Order: sequence, then structure tokens, then C-alpha cells
Amino acid sequence: MNGMAARTARSSAKDRPSYRCTDCGWTTAKWLGRCPECQAWGTVEEMGAPAVRTTAAGRVSTAAVPIAQVDGRTATARSTGVDELDRVLGGGLVPGAVVLLAGEPGVGKSTLLLDVAAKAASDEHRTLYVTGEESASQVRLRADRINALNDHLYLAAETDLSAVLGHLDAVKPSLLILDSVQTVASPEIDGAPGGMAQVREVAGALIRASKERGMATLLVGHVTKDGAIAGPRLLEHLVDVVLSFEGDRHARLRLVRGIKNRYGATDEVGCFELHDEGITGLADPSGLFLTRRAEAVPGTCLTVTLEGKRPLVAEVQALTVDSQIPSPRRTTSGLETSRVSMMLAVLEQRGRITALGKRDIYSATVGGVKLTEPAADLAIALALASAASDVPLPKNLVAIGEVGLAGEVRRVTGVQRRLAEAHRLGFTHALVPADPGKVPAGMKVIEVADMGDALRVLPRGRSRTPARERSAE
Repeated sequence: MNGMAARTARSSAKDRPSYRCTDCGWTTAKWLGRCPECQAWGTVEEMGAPAVRTTAAGRVSTAAVPIAQVDGRTATARSTGVDELDRVLGGGLVPGAVVLLAGEPGVGKSTLLLDVAAKAASDEHRTLYVTGEESASQVRLRADRINALNDHLYLAAETDLSAVLGHLDAVKPSLLILDSVQTVASPEIDGAPGGMAQVREVAGALIRASKERGMATLLVGHVTKDGAIAGPRLLEHLVDVVLSFEGDRHARLRLVRGIKNRYGATDEVGCFELHDEGITGLADPSGLFLTRRAEAVPGTCLTVTLEGKRPLVAEVQALTVDSQIPSPRRTTSGLETSRVSMMLAVLEQRGRITALGKRDIYSATVGGVKLTEPAADLAIALALASAASDVPLPKNLVAIGEVGLAGEVRRVTGVQRRLAEAHRLGFTHALVPADPGKVPAGMKVIEVADMGDALRVLPRGRSRTPARERSAE
């Protein structure tokens, strides 16, 4: 009798349902609306209780050798044919590498990868493009529009994992592009396409195929409404490279950022321009962020931002008008609202500019670029001060520096690289924090310690101490 009760207790414990978070994998014995581990809502789902197994030692597939004897030539990167993408990847695609490219709908992921598929295909290297979101005829129409036709580019419309693996056996490609990983499912796994189990199975199967065949793989991933990559976080850990494709759908500029890269640095950024004929790389994208004028206009200031290692000259614009409502408007585009509010407070308290408090203020960048680093603080503050006084800043001037709440101008990284880029584009004057280092020949650099020094560049600006002026010897 006691033995039967024990067996019943073990059976009930085994059959007891358990629940797992689809985002972080946290498990619990009862359902919860919010995961206590990652704080995500609606991600806890029921799963079978995991069985306890032990794995015995087995036969190894390849013998371990000293690391100095491993042939590293097989991991040599091959160019994709798109220079800006090669820059972010660290030189190109490594055989066997799996790359995840994620971005918002309509940003241009499929257009970019179709262009890569056509340029990477050759007599020795076939490319297989598998689409799970569109028909083959739709992809062909896009290929005609962007001139991405190649005899060695193969196209298949599949949503079944086994069919995709069958195409690999038939085509034997050097590059596989799957658009997208959330649309492909395995019939042997329960769950809808895009679920945690399906994404894990599809990604695992394609990663194994890539490593065994020495085939590079590009996977397209969806993103959630908050910009994170959709699906389980495990997907980002499995792949070798994670790229983020960013851009405002109303602007031409597109940026590819490296989030994770096992074969190179993650501080590189690729710049692209999306147009009717497709997408092209921009080796010198600063022209998109500037407005060329014959005369200076109040409320505009130029700065140099660093996107990864790449310096880009960008323009900050500000406009102030009399408010018609009790609470004045504060509208920003391409700038962080919190930093603009900080600069307004610093100008009012430290710069003694009181005309901003009761006026509507609009601030924006040109060309769709987003300025988030503190090095743009000085340019934002000067643009606001120029708009408030209706006095333009001198032409050919760039402002670089972080502004603190005490009104001081702090040093930022890469000042010499920023000044070199500004000088290359023809700018002759710069406002920078103290000790900028080597100054480009022919460029006049004004060192400012606080906002009082910085406001001296305005014809009617006030300063407490004279600024030091330096030029190249």
C-alpha cells in the first residue's frame, strides 16, 4: 500500500505542469502574468516538465589539437560586394558565420540583402535567397527594380525548414539568405512560426548546416515595438554576428550598427541611402546632414558626432516663437528631449538668457540623423541661444563639447578625429573644450571653459572670461 502511494506521488509530480518565460527561460510551477526575472508581461507559457537525463561520454568527432596547429585560413572573410556592410562585418563574411540582421518593417532589410545576394554570387560561389514573407515573383520584381539579377543567384519561397535544408543539398550555396527566421517552422516541433521553440529549432538547424558546409548565412529578424529583436534572447547568443538596421522611413539615411561580432569590432557603422532604384552605400554621408546656405541663419549650429569610429558632421536647428498657450511647447526631432531641456535650463541659469522660458521651442537635426551623445550639447545650446537672440553664428563654425549643469564645457572623446573631419569638409573655426590636442593646419580652434566663453561667438553674447584661441603652428 505504501509502495502504491509512493508511485502515485511520483507520477503526480512528473505530470504536474510547469511554466517557462519565452524571453529569458525562467521556469515556475504556476502561471504568472509577469515574469519576475525579466519583468516581461504575457511571456509565461505552459510546458511539459523536463525529464532528468544523464549523458555518458561518447566518441569525439574531431581530435583536440594545440591551438597553434589550427588552420586559420579557412576563416578568412570574403567580401559581400557592399563596402559599407563589409566595414561593419570586419572585412566581409567568414565561411560558416551566421549573421542576424534585425530592423523595423519597411526600413529596407530585404532590399539590402537582395543587393548583397546578387553582388556576392559568382561562378565559384552560389547564393541562395529563401523568402518566407513574399512570393518568388514579388522578389523578382524588386530584383528588376534594383538591378539585382545574377545567373548564380537562386531564389526559393519556402516556410518549411525541411524544404530549406533540401534546397541547400540541391544548390550547395556559399551564402544563404533567409528572410525571415520568424516565418520558417519545423513540422516536428509544436508551436506556431516565430515562437520560442520554432525559432530555436530553425536557428539551430541552420547554424549546424552553416558550420558543417562552411556556408555563410544571413538571417533577417523582426523587432518588437520597443526596438528589441523579436523571439527568444537565445537567438542572439546562438548567432555569430548581430546587426541592427536603423533609419527613419521618411528619410533617406539608413545605418547598420554592429551589436555583436565574433569576427571584428562592434563600434563600426555602415551608412546607406535608400532611394527608388535601391540602396547604395555612402562612403561620405556628411552631405546628407548639412544645409548649404549663402548666408548664415539664426538658430543653426554644426557639430561633429561619432557613429562608432566614423565622424559625421551634423547640423542642429532651433526655432523659438511666442507661445499662444499657457504651457509653451517643447518639440524635438532627432535629439533627446531630456538633453534639450537640460540645455534650456543651463542657458537660463548660467547664460542669463531668460527669453526662452515663455516661448515655444522647436529643435531638430537635418537629414534624419539622431544625435544622442553628449558631445552635441554645446551645439544644441548655441543653436538655442542663437534662435533666442535672432543672431546667426559665424559661418564655417563647428561646436564640440559636453555641457554640465554648472555651465562648464567638458572634454569628449575623439576631438582630434572630429576636428580633422570638419577641416576636410572646409570648416575653418571650431569651439572645443580645453586641451583639444593637435589642431589641423589652417583651422582656428577656440577653447571654451564654460557657457560664458561659448556665448562670445554671438555678436551680442556675453562672457565672463576671455576665451583662448589656438591655431595650428
